[in-house]
Amino acid sequence: MSSRSIFITGAAAGIGAATARRFAAEGWFVGLFDVDVAGVERLAAELGAARTIAGRLDVADAAQWQEALAAFMARAGRLDALVNNAGILASGAFDSIPLARQQAIVDVNVKGVLNGCHAAFPHLRATPGSCVVNMSSASAIYGQPSLAIYSATKFAVRGLTEALDIEWQPHGIRVMDVMPLFVQTAMVNGMDAKAIGKLGVNLGPEDVAATILDAVTNVPRVPRVHRLVGTQAKLAYKFAGLAPDWLARLINKTLATGH
Repeated sequence: MSSRSIFITGAAAGIGAATARRFAAEGWFVGLFDVDVAGVERLAAELGAARTIAGRLDVADAAQWQEALAAFMARAGRLDALVNNAGILASGAFDSIPLARQQAIVDVNVKGVLNGCHAAFPHLRATPGSCVVNMSSASAIYGQPSLAIYSATKFAVRGLTEALDIEWQPHGIRVMDVMPLFVQTAMVNGMDAKAIGKLGVNLGPEDVAATILDAVTNVPRVPRVHRLVGTQAKLAYKFAGLAPDWLARLINKTLATGH
């Protein structure tokens, strides 16, 4: 196909589905991949079979990445953008979350992005002007109590993004991350974190999808690696760069504990 194409993980719902709809509306060929096969197949039917491909992908499984990308490339013929969106979350006191659940969060949120970038690299390198968008979070600005392991995984995504954006520049591949605060998706339902009660949920999936579309389609003169979504995240990012560590810690402690 001659049209631009995008491969999206975690595409069955939330941010992934909103991103798929946004790019499909712009005429892109869209790869929809998720562990929820029924969900991506419904979305493919909505967007049109001629413009989409849907399939199962457990991002923590490197072999499944190879299979999914092979199927995608057989239809699309090119990979203009990879969106590593799939992610899971657990909230609450660190010691109250089973270790197996915390390891699973690392598998999906970190290994999933690692696997995706590694497997997609040859296809991205072969497509002029390609890019990667990794889903990070405002919790990668300063470690978040009650979201400790989730926050840690997003710091890892942030670090990998920064490194690969420099490393892959000679290949013409931009690597960026998107850093929203709380987004109204299934992930925040029942979240056990006091910060969400203090700050609220002021973003929808469409807000993040709009940022991803802008990051992919508008190439700035000066590279922009981190894309903050929403006023709260932008202010937090700017403040973190200016405030001493003790003050940033105090503010995050106050948000998380109330004192």
